[in-house]
Amino acid sequence: MNNQTSAILLLDDGTMYTGKAFGKIGTTTGEICFNTGMTGYQEVFTDPSYFGQVVIMNNVHVGNYGVKDSDIESDSVKIQGLIGRNLEELYSRKQAKGSLEDYLKQNNIVSIEDVDTRALVSHVRTKGAMNCIISSDNLDVEKLKRQLAQVPSMNGLELASQVSTKEAYEQGDPSSPIKIAVIDYGVKQNILTCMTSRGAHVKVFPSTATLSEMKSFNPNGYFISNGPGDPAAMDYAVNTVKEILNENKPMFGICLGHQLLALANDIPTYKMHHGHRGLNHPVKNIITGKCEITTQNHGFGVDPDAVRKNPNLEITHVNLNDESIEGIRVKGKNAFSVQYHPESFPGPHDSRYLFDDFIELMK
Repeated sequence: MNNQTSAILLLDDGTMYTGKAFGKIGTTTGEICFNTGMTGYQEVFTDPSYFGQVVIMNNVHVGNYGVKDSDIESDSVKIQGLIGRNLEELYSRKQAKGSLEDYLKQNNIVSIEDVDTRALVSHVRTKGAMNCIISSDNLDVEKLKRQLAQVPSMNGLELASQVSTKEAYEQGDPSSPIKIAVIDYGVKQNILTCMTSRGAHVKVFPSTATLSEMKSFNPNGYFISNGPGDPAAMDYAVNTVKEILNENKPMFGICLGHQLLALANDIPTYKMHHGHRGLNHPVKNIITGKCEITTQNHGFGVDPDAVRKNPNLEITHVNLNDESIEGIRVKGKNAFSVQYHPESFPGPHDSRYLFDDFIELMK
C-alpha cells in the first residue's frame, strides 16, 4: 500500500485537493465525473463509455469486495484515473481473485484516496464537468497546471473508434434463427450477454464497418452500442445509422446509440452540465406509465425541445429527476433507443424487458 506517498488532484478551475496515492504511481489526466453507485465498481472501471474520464466514486469504501474476472465489461480498465475517500487494498469476498490496488497497478491506473469526495462531488455538481489531473510522481503545482492546460475538452472529442474492436467477432449460438449485427462504439460485455442469453447469435463489428459488411452476416436486427466521447463528432456513425434505418429492420440503441439515432433524425445533442452516472436514476416509461430505477453513464444528452417538435419521433421514456429524454422510437419503423443501460450489472434489473422487446421485434 502506498499510504506514505502523497498525491495531488488539480481541477481546471484551480481547485486543488491533496491525498494519498493508490494504484500506479504516476500522472494522469481526463474529464472529472462522479458515479453514485454503491456497488459495481469493477464494472464501472471496465466500461468503455468511461474512456477519457477520471471517476470519483461517491461511495465511501471502494475495493472492499476485491476484483474478479466475471465482473468486467471489457478486456481492460477504461477509466483514466480514480478518486476515492477510502480505496481499499483489503477485501472480504471468497470469490475475489485479488485486490483493487493490485488490479489498478496491473492496468496502470493512477488513483488518489483520502479525498473529501462529498465536497468534491458537490463542487462538480455546482461548477460542472471539467478536466483534471492526478499526480503522485510530480507535486509541482505550476507544472501540473501547464500539463492540465494541454488536455483537450470532451466537447467535440471522438473517442469511440479508440475503444472499438479492430476485428469482428461472434458470440452466442451460430444456429440461432435470430442474428443481431452489433456496431461496437464501446459495447459492454453484459449487453451482449443479455442478447445471447435470450437465444440470439450476435456478430460484433468495428465502429467503421459499412452497412454492406454487416448485411453479409444477414442479420434480423441491428444494435447500436454505448461508447465514449461526443456523438456530434461522429458523422461517420450517424451516416451508418441513417443507412440502417432505411433497411427497415429492427434497431435498438443504448446510450451513445440513443444519441446517434437522435442525430440520424436531425435531433441535436448537447454536453450536459455534469451528466448522469450511477445505479439509481428514476425513469418513467410514458407508454406503460410504469417507473423504473435505471443504471446510467452519460455526459451528453439529446435536445428535448427538438425531439418534441419532430413529427417522426415518439418519446417513450423521461428522466424523473430533470425531465431529460431517456427513450425514443421512430414512427413507422421498428427502431427505438434508450439513454440508460438496461443490461445494468450488478443492477437494478427493472429495464431488462427492453431486450425482450427487441427480440420480439425480430421474431
